[in-house]
Amino acid sequence: MKRRDLERHLRSSNCEKKREGAKHTQWTAPEGATTSVPRHAEIGPGLVRKICRDLGIEPPANVA
Repeated sequence: MKRRDLERHLRSSNCEKKREGAKHTQWTAPEGATTSVPRHAEIGPGLVRKICRDLGIEPPANVA
């Protein structure tokens, strides 16, 4: 999955960027959960599921 598509999904789930690091972006969920998203062009489906699980949201429908 492309990183920008994942970020679009996170924003639609009311998550927001907290801060930018050297190689990762910190995201927070409305409930306060946080996770890091690497700044790679492509993010694998397993990592997408983990990021969504960390934030307490459903993964995108197109993730295998």
